Amino acid sequence: MTQQDVDRLMQEPRIVRNRMKINAIITNAQAYLTMIQSGEDFSQFLWQFVDGKTQINHWQHKSEIPTDTVISKHLSLALKKRGFKFVGSTICYAFMQATGMVNDHLSNCICRQKKNE
Repeated sequence: MTQQDVDRLMQEPRIVRNRMKINAIITNAQAYLTMIQSGEDFSQFLWQFVDGKTQINHWQHKSEIPTDTVISKHLSLALKKRGFKFVGSTICYAFMQATGMVNDHLSNCICRQKKNE
């Protein structure tokens, strides 16, 4: 992407218009491509942090759910080592929740059963 592309995105009302974040997206795409071109499997890279299976937590109350963990800190450091930006441990933990690497549904949540099937 060119500087003109970034400038155009900075005017786009449908996205977060933060120049550092836009630049990070470009940098992260390049870091991802570098991993792929060097033969790394990105999915395998990510899932190695949870030994290839969803980590199922047993929280009773929303207040027990952490915003990051030791694992998300390790993932963050590994991504940063590969050149990724804006990948702190809290962002990494949210990503892990969103992608099913970790199941933080409360024990009494109806979605918990669906996620474990």
